Amino acid sequence: MLENRIKSIIRDVPDFPKPGILFKDITPLLHQHELSKDIVKALSEEWREKQVHAIAGIESRGFIYGMSMAQEMGLPFIPVRKAGKLPYKTYTHAYELEYGSAEIEIHVDAVEQGMNVLIHDDLLATGGTAEAAASLIKKAGGCVSGFSFLVELSFLKGKKLLRTHSNEISALVTY
Repeated sequence: MLENRIKSIIRDVPDFPKPGILFKDITPLLHQHELSKDIVKALSEEWREKQVHAIAGIESRGFIYGMSMAQEMGLPFIPVRKAGKLPYKTYTHAYELEYGSAEIEIHVDAVEQGMNVLIHDDLLATGGTAEAAASLIKKAGGCVSGFSFLVELSFLKGKKLLRTHSNEISALVTY
């Protein structure tokens, strides 16, 4: 089973980024070529038959499989970056995190009016960053098709926040 294969490779890092947090590190998956191919295929298959026009990947780990999904599905990729990282005119959205605040942005020409955008990130925790990305896509004139994650930490109930944008939320692995 793919979920078990992924879980056997993900590394737990205690007390990162602050004491009391058990960080789920996906970087060991990147050493597993065949498993990564299977991950991209599974992530893509979930959305292939749905009305998705582009995939937005959230910096930085959302770029890893998000870009590969876009290539697999023949779709454009939209990088959602931390403020100040994109060179052209941008839409910006500020939001609160569990341990501070942040801003993310996309280029003003990244989303066409009415475009259905799938938002991808490596991990769904409280949902704050993915919700901010959804708000940004809407600000740019797009529609949120759904949310795709490699990992969901279900005990943090991030899906609840995201459902204000879409009920289409999937993850390959749930803890």
